[in-house]
Amino acid sequence: MAALTWLLIPLVAAVGAGLWGSWAGRNRKTAGDGIELAGYTRFREAMERPDAIERSADGEKSHSDAV
Repeated sequence: MAALTWLLIPLVAAVGAGLWGSWAGRNRKTAGDGIELAGYTRFREAMERPDAIERSADGEKSHSDAV
């Protein structure tokens, strides 16, 4: 009976891996690149704002500086 248990463990693991692989590789509804490109455009515009440059030139530390 112990040998059967040791044979069932890899079998259950293989079935679990197969189920996970089919779930991970499924076709998802993609929204396209439009949303990601719009987010990148907003990020780029925020980085090009002059007030962000002025704050760093004043030597002020931001709230996110941990040290």
